[in-house]
Amino acid sequence: MRTGRVVGVNGNMVAVEFTEKVKQNEVAYVVCDQEKLKAEVIRVKGNSADLQVFEDTAGIKVGNKVEFSDELLSVELGPGLLGKIFDGLQNPLPQLAEEYGFFLKRGKYMKPLDEEKLWEFTATVKVGSKVRAGDTVGTVPENLFDHKIMVPFNWEGDFEVVDIVDNGQYAIDKVVAKVKDEAGKKYDIKMVQTWPVKVPIKAYAEKLKPKEPLVTKIRLIDTICPVAVGGTFCTPGPFGAGKTVLQHLLSRHAEVDVVIVAACGERAGEVVEILEEFPELIDPKTGKTLMERTIIICNTSSMPVAARESSVYTGVTLAEYYRQMGLNVLLLADSTSRWAQAMREMSGRLEEIPGEEAFPAYLESRIASFYERAGLVKFRDGSTGSITIGGAVSPAGGNFEEPVTQATLKVVGGFLGLSQARANARRYPTIDPLDSWSKYPSFVDNDKAAKSVAMLRKGNSVGQMMKVVGEEGTSNDEFIEYLKGEFFDAVYLQQNAFDKTDEATPAERQIYVFDFIIEILDQKFKFQNKDRARRYFQELTQLFKNWNSQEFKSGEFNDTVAALRKKMAEGKAEELQAA
Repeated sequence: MRTGRVVGVNGNMVAVEFTEKVKQNEVAYVVCDQEKLKAEVIRVKGNSADLQVFEDTAGIKVGNKVEFSDELLSVELGPGLLGKIFDGLQNPLPQLAEEYGFFLKRGKYMKPLDEEKLWEFTATVKVGSKVRAGDTVGTVPENLFDHKIMVPFNWEGDFEVVDIVDNGQYAIDKVVAKVKDEAGKKYDIKMVQTWPVKVPIKAYAEKLKPKEPLVTKIRLIDTICPVAVGGTFCTPGPFGAGKTVLQHLLSRHAEVDVVIVAACGERAGEVVEILEEFPELIDPKTGKTLMERTIIICNTSSMPVAARESSVYTGVTLAEYYRQMGLNVLLLADSTSRWAQAMREMSGRLEEIPGEEAFPAYLESRIASFYERAGLVKFRDGSTGSITIGGAVSPAGGNFEEPVTQATLKVVGGFLGLSQARANARRYPTIDPLDSWSKYPSFVDNDKAAKSVAMLRKGNSVGQMMKVVGEEGTSNDEFIEYLKGEFFDAVYLQQNAFDKTDEATPAERQIYVFDFIIEILDQKFKFQNKDRARRYFQELTQLFKNWNSQEFKSGEFNDTVAALRKKMAEGKAEELQAA
């Protein structure tokens, strides 16, 4: 075993001297009072290296022994990941708490997957079959899915299957297949494999451009700032602007197969809320708990900062693993600002030249490399899989001009800016429709969507003017534009997260309702005075809000359609009367 010794300690950074070769990003263990503290090599200079330690460094002294593992920071990939709660190093937190108590001891690590549980293996290849990296040799049932057992992703070339076990129950460390390469050398394939978290998994044939809209069932997102299957988006917003509620609704209702939540440095209270509520959330697709298709990577702001980085990479690596199975994965990272702050802290300890607001000069490239691991990919058999990444950003004071937000905006395809003003006005979702944008197409007609935003912008402009000059300073036509904008916001862009029907709107219903609203926005209203106009739109708004809570195409729903048509006819009668 290669060893070194500590020559300096600076917070979570430890300087080490060694005599043999050391690799960048290699895992090392700092020995302190019989404890081995996990660390990662982040810089090598000659015969010295700097390590970031993933644990509290109290008690580490100059001269302490350091053991190098010759392995990169990696995760285990295999059946049993779904439904689990891990920390950034893939330690299963419930099992750690059961073993060592709720106040977790440092230097204690556990295997992420149950090595004793038996899985029902079904072979999909025969002796003589030709396989390559990423090809499936068998499947095991895991909750809702057939979990594919695949040829390790880093193997190069073609292989021939020389042995495959009979269908039956096996533990994850069982050799289920043997293959040989073109030179005749044999290799074992187990149900579990390891993969370095900072290396993207690329065992696919082609990476495609995201085009198909991801149905989130949140009307404001799907219409105004749509997300694509395999795309990227960010949700910057100040504290208390509704990021957590939005994550819950996206996790439950977005049309994806697997959800991974990486809590990378959020406040402990918010993470506890996720841990308590996710197991209680019911998956509308299955009627079972949402945790059956969810993985939570948990690293709070009270944990060592170095682990924030590992939680981000662990989350995206697990997402890539399930994408290799042909599944659509949604990765929600909350919040990338905390990860960036950890990078800033370590950069300062390394005495690197700082960039804007003391963030490291490589901030943009690190954020870009993370989001680039999203995408829609095509496999050799013609099937596809995707990772859609949504990163929450927590800019101080809601300032979207700060470096983390700006670096993120350069690489994502959608910007869902959260507004404190909308949150204070109890408008959910709190995404600002006038500031937000997307590069992806929607399943709603894009021209109609642009028309609705233009009406919203006009109404907002009149509303701002009315704050200065009052209603008296606006014409009737301007006031009607204001009322139309408020109507569209109230009945379509806002949803009731506590109403079973209104909290999630399927694509078919969104298209139907949006076309109905466009008819109203296109209608030329004329009223005798502003009071009659206000009363008319208040009644129309109430009808629509009731409509949003009714089952699509039910008898009650169709009755409300008739009532709305009647109300629109009344508006035309008012127009004739005013003329």
